[in-house]
Amino acid sequence: QTVLQGIILLPLRAICIVLLFLLAWLCASIATFRHPREGSVPLKGWRRRMIQTTLSCLTHTVFFIMGFQVKVKGKVASLLEAPIIVAAPHSSFFDAIICALTGMPSIVSRAENLSTPVFGTILSSLQPVAVSRQDPDSRKNTVAEITKRALSRGQWPQVI
Repeated sequence: QTVLQGIILLPLRAICIVLLFLLAWLCASIATFRHPREGSVPLKGWRRRMIQTTLSCLTHTVFFIMGFQVKVKGKVASLLEAPIIVAAPHSSFFDAIICALTGMPSIVSRAENLSTPVFGTILSSLQPVAVSRQDPDSRKNTVAEITKRALSRGQWPQVI
């Protein structure tokens, strides 16, 4: 019975996850259409709401299909209370759960991740702080960008 369920459920889950990622890519593409790509201007209005609601919902759904159910105890800090969210160990796909639960904040990511097909578009819609491992000034630039966003008084989303 377990083998039969694995044969049936695994392909169904994989197909659902692929379809949800393609839907997330479509939503991210619509929200960032004709918006400066380099992240110099924050997403506002319907674009930001679209990213927050649809991507958060789709991410929750993907993790539910994968078998994860997360319950939040307490209250997530607002943008004005905590412009920077710290998550550790920052080394796995569990970071996506934190992103979904906190309203899809900006993240700090490798610059190479932005050029990945499908995932790069979704990641770009979160307006990440891109870190280049080849640039010797990248660490200083990253700290300056995070500081600029944290002091923006709510113009930029939270940074994780």
